[in-house]
Amino acid sequence: MSFDRIQPTKLSDVIMQRIEAMIVDGTLQAGERLPSERDLAHQFSVSRPSLREAIQKLEARGLLERRQGGGTYVCDNMQQRVAEPLLDLLTQHPESQFDLLEFRHALEGISAYYAAMRGTPLDLEQIKESFQGIQQDPGAELAAQAQALTEFNLRIAEASHNVILLHLVRCMQPLLMKNILQNLQDLAHKPGVMQQLHEHRQQVVAAIEAGDPDQAREMCHQLLAFIEQALLASNREQSRLQRSLRRTQTG
Repeated sequence: MSFDRIQPTKLSDVIMQRIEAMIVDGTLQAGERLPSERDLAHQFSVSRPSLREAIQKLEARGLLERRQGGGTYVCDNMQQRVAEPLLDLLTQHPESQFDLLEFRHALEGISAYYAAMRGTPLDLEQIKESFQGIQQDPGAELAAQAQALTEFNLRIAEASHNVILLHLVRCMQPLLMKNILQNLQDLAHKPGVMQQLHEHRQQVVAAIEAGDPDQAREMCHQLLAFIEQALLASNREQSRLQRSLRRTQTG
């Protein structure tokens, strides 16, 4: 009987796999700068030449990049490839605003579902803190509110502990934030709408905190359905105003 020879694993390959795993699980995020070679070698308890070789391999695979002025960063090319073309589409075709809302039903609904199922006490604390951050300054500029809401949704995705969901939400952040901002611009001036949105989000947080996945998903769906109906009502009102203006001009 013959046995295949066991090939020893190179230390640089082990380091490469460790860094890859940190990128996949979100410990290292797109655009994040890695510690210096000295610090990273110390944390991994490996030699700097082995670490350098691992980084070079990850650079060749397009996962890391060295930037002018020093430092090695996690590549964010996935975000650029996904978000930038869709941002252009959204700008050129405003009707896609509703398509994105439909997509958010799936994305945010399932994030809320698994956040309620798997969220740790730390996750729940971060979700509540981000929610409170939305309300701390009701008079904040719409762009700042959109940023806070995007962070709130990201905290929920992190609490889902699903790395695919998390990476998808992160790479689509520019697109999602633009949609949120556009919705705020259309609805913020409507009496009572912002308060109703706050109450809907409060119900999402309460369901996640209660550990009720089905209720969390349902509350998320109700929030987005409310936004959609409010936008449709706003569009109908705007159309009526435009028709009235045309009649006045031609009368």
